[in-house]
Amino acid sequence: MNLIAEKLELAKRLLDVEDEGLLFQLKQVMDNNGKDFWDDLPENVKQGIERSRKQAADGKLTSHDEIMSKYAKYL
Repeated sequence: MNLIAEKLELAKRLLDVEDEGLLFQLKQVMDNNGKDFWDDLPENVKQGIERSRKQAADGKLTSHDEIMSKYAKYL
């Protein structure tokens, strides 16, 4: 499909959207215009994410099933 056809197809689909939340998300994507959210994160959040990535790379993970079995009594 060429660019104009893609735009028309998206426009048609957008007109059918009734979900306000989805419209908000689409607007955010379009307003973002390629900007990376990482740049807007506070430094302490970036550090926490990097620390988590390193822990995952080092195999220091706990499976979802293990966590759920441990804390199921609280749910």
